Amino acid sequence: MSYWDKNAAVSYLQWHAESASQGHCARYVREAIQRGGISLMLTYSARNYGSSLICTGFYEVSDANPQKGDVVVIQAIMNHPDGHMAMYDGAIWISDFKQQHGFYPGPAYRSARPSYKIYRHD
Repeated sequence: MSYWDKNAAVSYLQWHAESASQGHCARYVREAIQRGGISLMLTYSARNYGSSLICTGFYEVSDANPQKGDVVVIQAIMNHPDGHMAMYDGAIWISDFKQQHGFYPGPAYRSARPSYKIYRHD
């Protein structure tokens, strides 16, 4: 199992987050996870990162109380075929930007409420 430094991952993501979405959520979150000590297999779409997270020691959690370092993988919606992923910093969800309204990144996601899974690494 890989060494996981969630504080390093979260700090990296906080420091690199943009003021608005850049359309590169998967890259930002993947790079933050790598800064935390874990290299994920690359996938084209954010919605496909679940198996890569599982293979590196993350596991699915079902509780509604996210913890610092948790990663959400959200499935696709209309006009957003790649889905979304973000990491919880202990207060808010961050992807390529600091999300102020929960883990769904925008109004289209909040309206559609697509399926998602939250992953944690101890």
